[in-house]
Amino acid sequence: EEATCPLCLEYFTARVVTACGHNFCCACLSRCWEGPGPALPCPQCRAPVQQGPLRPHREALKLFCEEDQAPICVGGGVCGAHQEALKLFCEEDQAPICVVCRESRVHQAHTVLPITEAAQEYKGKIQAHLKTLREEREKLLGWKATGEGRSQECLKQTQAERQKIVAEFQQLRQFLEEQERLLLAQLQKLDEEIGRLQTDTVRKLSAQISRLSERISELEGTCQKPANELLQDISSTLSKCETGPFQPPEEISPELGERVRGFSRQTTALSETLRQFTATVTLDPDTASPQLLLSWDEKRVSWESPWDWVLSNPERFGLVPCVWAMRGSPRGDIAGRWRWGMGHTGLWGWPES
Repeated sequence: EEATCPLCLEYFTARVVTACGHNFCCACLSRCWEGPGPALPCPQCRAPVQQGPLRPHREALKLFCEEDQAPICVGGGVCGAHQEALKLFCEEDQAPICVVCRESRVHQAHTVLPITEAAQEYKGKIQAHLKTLREEREKLLGWKATGEGRSQECLKQTQAERQKIVAEFQQLRQFLEEQERLLLAQLQKLDEEIGRLQTDTVRKLSAQISRLSERISELEGTCQKPANELLQDISSTLSKCETGPFQPPEEISPELGERVRGFSRQTTALSETLRQFTATVTLDPDTASPQLLLSWDEKRVSWESPWDWVLSNPERFGLVPCVWAMRGSPRGDIAGRWRWGMGHTGLWGWPES
């Protein structure tokens, strides 16, 4: 806009300045002022402007700067408007000026100091601020060092606890694995004894069944013979009808049965022991983070993409993947409220304080 004529809306051509300070193309302004009269209105502000030669833009701008603005150029310590040394400092404009600028209308009512005196004064202010800033920096550095030291100490403690937990659970796993191997070996031995007893019993019973089957077949054949043949040596035939003593199968001994029941009792005791370290938990869907998906029975939780349609609730967790839960069933006794979180390592929880 500063380089555009307000009349033709094009870039200035032969730019001139009116007495009221507005810029126009020389040709555009001449066309506007074609009418008669000693004073014609400015096309922009409508103020009356006396007829006369128009000042070119550069000449008018120089005069305007010298009389009304007194611009200062501090490059090289020389005033850009008057080419005088910058020996003074204007408090109001916060800038160095020359002695000619001091007498201009712009600076006549301003507080002016020698530039060296002003430099010393402001240097003192800067140094005072520097002292405060350095003190603040030292304070922040101290806080940083203290915080880092505490963080490192806490990290050492958590690392020690991590190693302790890993070692304890490693020992627990080794103990459980040894107990598992021992119990499975005992069960294997018991299986082998039961298998041998079953094999021996089946073998003996199969032999007796085979003998009885042969005798039954022989007697059935005798019954099909003619009368004279059937009655021949009838006493021998009748003796074959007698069953004779058969050996009953060997039953599982009471000692073997007790061993089986002993394993059952050990398994029950193990289940009871493990149950002491578990709890029935009911999750609260009104507090679940949008990243968590609860099952229909509110017992299980999984990590899902954030939901856009979850209901707003002041107790709902936001970015933290957590959900409130009750130990027990909402229809039964509640033993306390717990906060549960879902992480890459699984589900973890802590009681409400």
